[in-house]
Amino acid sequence: MTQGPAPRALSDEALSDLLAGQQFGTLATVKQSGHPHLTTMVYSWDPRARMVRMSTTADRIKVRHLQRNPRASLHVQGGDVWSFAVAEGTAEASETTTVPGDAVGRELLAMIPAGAKPEDEDAFLKGLVAERRVVIRLRVERLYGTALDTGGQARDSAD
Repeated sequence: MTQGPAPRALSDEALSDLLAGQQFGTLATVKQSGHPHLTTMVYSWDPRARMVRMSTTADRIKVRHLQRNPRASLHVQGGDVWSFAVAEGTAEASETTTVPGDAVGRELLAMIPAGAKPEDEDAFLKGLVAERRVVIRLRVERLYGTALDTGGQARDSAD
């Protein structure tokens, strides 16, 4: 068996770019048993604040996991099967949005990309309240990930 190229660590900038370029990731929280609980999430990445934000409902098990143990990670697949980023840190769930247009509702609205903003903002904010939406805020303490250069793929500028 021949050995191919070894994976290389990505720079912090490349990891941040990977997070910014995707919208789906796998959130890992810690079950009471200590095992990971994995769930696919839509997220938004704020590189300046080093924070990942995700929307969920207050009754989801991941919210209870984070209330008991705030350690969490978000795994994001890169553009090919050989690249990924992991954002690891401490997470919290916000209060539930209870009044259309409250701070949590506005934060949830701000997470939506500009091209996907709802036409009827008032109806959207009312819907968030009806769904009992919260924001999961993952404060990223560590970013890591790799890529594997194969077949002439572009290399990370930090090399």
